[in-house]
Amino acid sequence: MTEGDPVWDALVEALLGAPSNETKECHQPKAILLNTGEMSRPLPWHPTIIDVQIITIGSLAILAVPGEFTTMSGRRLREAVKQELDPSNSTNTDVVISGLSNVYTHYITTFEEYQAQRYEAASTIFGPHTLSAYLQLYRGLAKAIAENTVGELPKGPQPPFFNESQLFTFLGAVLVDRAPGNTTFGDVLEEANHHYLPGEVASVTFVAGNPRNSVTYMAEDTYLKVEKYENITGTWRTVHNDASWETRYYWHKGTGGQSNATIEWHIPLSAEPGIYKISHFGYYKETLIPASIKPYSGISSQFEIQKLY
Repeated sequence: MTEGDPVWDALVEALLGAPSNETKECHQPKAILLNTGEMSRPLPWHPTIIDVQIITIGSLAILAVPGEFTTMSGRRLREAVKQELDPSNSTNTDVVISGLSNVYTHYITTFEEYQAQRYEAASTIFGPHTLSAYLQLYRGLAKAIAENTVGELPKGPQPPFFNESQLFTFLGAVLVDRAPGNTTFGDVLEEANHHYLPGEVASVTFVAGNPRNSVTYMAEDTYLKVEKYENITGTWRTVHNDASWETRYYWHKGTGGQSNATIEWHIPLSAEPGIYKISHFGYYKETLIPASIKPYSGISSQFEIQKLY
């Protein structure tokens, strides 16, 4: 909107504060309802240091943009960069916009689009000259690439790093995990079948801990493995993990701290015949105070993948 509503303005300003005269002037003709640009508790509501980036591969230039450019903004950005990289249009340079990259700054409209406001311009959070600022920065990067002077560009200020302890969340702390009676973490609740054909789905359900316990420990690890037995060497070879398209990991929260994890392997048509097994890895919280988090693992029974024909 270009005109505010007195009732809503008064209500929101009473709760969150009124925008300064400087901010109002900066964002004209926007009617500011949520003064997010000046709000910093518990953390800044908007980024104040923005990454801009260009990657070139031969005659292809990829613009990593930190927001959502409207169609016309994107056209102007592409043309500006192309003029710097290939002013004579002699190399048929292709410029591609790739977002959302590095950080998110909502929408970027043209100056003309900003005057009408509506959704995209209302979400252009740095004012009517946002696109002009981006054009200036991307043209500077493109010129440095064309003149091979990238190493001379100043690095600029570094964005702040917000660690996990500073982030606000509505999620409560994980309480203790409990295994059902006569079981322990990693035990198999539902086994795989004895035989499968390529194209079918192998599924195993394990007694599990809350996966939120594992975030700190599993960053460079995997929650699951699909392994094949190699007859020649007598060893197991990992053929898939949780980064594979063919695998799925489903966590099911129960009651009283109990939960289970179902691992599916969508067996590809290219799977080699042989003996396989599925393993699951995770962490469970044994005590709340002091917090004691321990690893666990589980392995399915062996099963056979048969030839499709």
